[in-house]
Amino acid sequence: FAGPASILTMPILADDDATAQAAAARCLAAGGLVGLPNETVYGLAARADDDTAVAGIFQAKGRPADHPLIVHMAGLDAAATFASTMPSAAQRLAAAFWPGPVTVIVPRRAGVADAAAAGQPTVGLRCPSHPAARALLRQAAALGVAGVAAPSANRFGRVSPTTAAHVAGEFGDGLLVLDGGACPVGIESAIVDCSRGRPVLLRPGALSRAALEAALGEPLHDADADAPRAPGTLASHYAPRARLRLQSSHALAAALDAPATWPEGLAVYSRRAMGGPAPQAPGRRWLPMPGNPADAAHDLFAALRLLDDAGATEIWVEQPPDEPAWEGVRDRLRRAASS
Repeated sequence: FAGPASILTMPILADDDATAQAAAARCLAAGGLVGLPNETVYGLAARADDDTAVAGIFQAKGRPADHPLIVHMAGLDAAATFASTMPSAAQRLAAAFWPGPVTVIVPRRAGVADAAAAGQPTVGLRCPSHPAARALLRQAAALGVAGVAAPSANRFGRVSPTTAAHVAGEFGDGLLVLDGGACPVGIESAIVDCSRGRPVLLRPGALSRAALEAALGEPLHDADADAPRAPGTLASHYAPRARLRLQSSHALAAALDAPATWPEGLAVYSRRAMGGPAPQAPGRRWLPMPGNPADAAHDLFAALRLLDDAGATEIWVEQPPDEPAWEGVRDRLRRAASS
């Protein structure tokens, strides 16, 4: 990791510690990396206007350099640093939800944040609502850092982190991490492409389509072949080490009624207890998935990490309801199951 050694050897720091906030801001200004608490998931942050610093994110994560990052800013006024224009759809979403978990894709200012945008003529922008993130971004802005690129702080394609301990487990003691507690939302932001004249939902999040469309005053369109590349939209993503299998409630109940078919290291993650014996024998574990979509989003990545750490080799997950409020959770599980 780039940056002053005296900063990078520091442990996880409390987000309400003024010294910690100042150290993290200095680290970002110097071109280093910081584990950033967010309302969505923890991010691995570097100043977005420094392509060398951003390259450190790609290297640390093992992320392909053609997979763009989202720029996080303290406020809408910083958007002019990165965007050549803010289309009306982006302005409406920002007015309704910033600070909060929605990212807008807008035309990029030429020559700025090339690496963060993966060379595309567009850039993803958002203002996070987590108080620790906002405080750090304000301190960094005072040092000349208009915004930070901050993908999830995990190895590429794996389960996103929702606690500081998750981040430390991914990258070890060489990374300064601000501990802002467990992320209140728990899945990444919704991403809406506003760069092509009509709003296109590239990635669902905790905010429903209905809420986004109400703010836009027009329908959202689905992604097409001409959509800009965006984070978290690969077919395979968010995956635990264990194999993840999505199953309908009926299929999962039938499988649990046949213990002879259970693989070694089986774990089950479902919204309700199934008929038949729950797999709690040695090497097997069952965790309840919350029945409320917001709670399920909050718990999802932490649950998958817990089952991984318990030694699961295969995780059977009950398919969430086919309802609009569950779209973000369904999206993450579908991509995790594709790995």
